[in-house]
Amino acid sequence: MAAQTDMHADVHLLLHGIRAAELQEEAARSCPPREDLRTQLGWALIELGLRLIRQPPARAARIA
Repeated sequence: MAAQTDMHADVHLLLHGIRAAELQEEAARSCPPREDLRTQLGWALIELGLRLIRQPPARAARIA
């Protein structure tokens, strides 16, 4: 017979909560702060906009 590995729901929930907290702490250490990410995205959008306005306008197709 196989050994029974059922876990009580409250124990399972407690272990899940502990693991979730560990993962959140790990993510907080490895990811840049959100404010820095927003700043980087903002500057990237500004750079893209400046590149778009520097390009000459596209010519309209001529009908022969």
